[in-house]
Amino acid sequence: MNARYRMESLEWWSKNRPHMRRFDLIEPKSLQEACVIIGDDPEAKLIAGGTALLAIIKQGLYLPKTLVNLKKVRTAGDISYDPRQGLRIGALASIQDVENLELVRQHYPILAEACHVVANIRIRHMATVGGNLAHGDYQSDPPAALMVLDARVEIIHHRGARQLKLSEFQLGSYETALEPGELVSAITIPPIPGDSRGVYVKFTTGSSEERPCVGVAALVQMEDGHCRALRLAIGAVSHRPMRIAKSEEMARGEKLTAKLIEEIAANAAQTVEPIDDLRGPADYKRHLVQVLTRRAVTACANSATGSAQ
Repeated sequence: MNARYRMESLEWWSKNRPHMRRFDLIEPKSLQEACVIIGDDPEAKLIAGGTALLAIIKQGLYLPKTLVNLKKVRTAGDISYDPRQGLRIGALASIQDVENLELVRQHYPILAEACHVVANIRIRHMATVGGNLAHGDYQSDPPAALMVLDARVEIIHHRGARQLKLSEFQLGSYETALEPGELVSAITIPPIPGDSRGVYVKFTTGSSEERPCVGVAALVQMEDGHCRALRLAIGAVSHRPMRIAKSEEMARGEKLTAKLIEEIAANAAQTVEPIDDLRGPADYKRHLVQVLTRRAVTACANSATGSAQ
């Protein structure tokens, strides 16, 4: 394809797709520089993997004047692990990076599992963990797994940094705690006890590559046949993922019998605040929460004890 043909093609595209227009592309060399740019220009939008933003642009739902490409920022996608400090995932790490990294599979298998079921391998290769959280899409797989891992979101601006629990970061559907001039720089996860067993299960109303209708993450610690601790998070059913505190309390110190697990699952179904959307009505989602919670907690308990409960 020669330059003349490319130019004529672009002219045809512009005439037939009137929402297309020119925009400025800025490529900062550091996250701090990016913070200054978006702080000075509130209409500038960050782009990392681009899997969400580019889809919105192509649909004509948003027309940017300035895009700030973070891909040139070195080390912003680094992943490191320390036995005392835990896991640190640079915001520009791709979902596939997290899924495939051996230290994640070894120490946080539930996170690798949740990343593995995100869309398809092309999306996982492009999409970033930080972008996934910053987008604030409630129909996403990683947030529920990150929530049971007590993950924190590291946020920076040109004056410094702060950290928030994931439950404090995602405020609603496509709504986060990011202030003007701020961006997600990393996700940190504390160490988890070696005897913990975690499971992430999802249900889609279409193909396996679709966004979840319901996602359930469970993490269980067992000791002498009793549950030392249960962490339970539900995603994709309401405007943001949520921990189910009462269900967690119901399990503490108890044997995870089939009857108790059913009660834990029923409480989770009653606690969530499902919304109607294209993937199902609220009552349907509430039923699915009970079913998937029962499966997830049962799987964790069986894995931890090595026998059926």
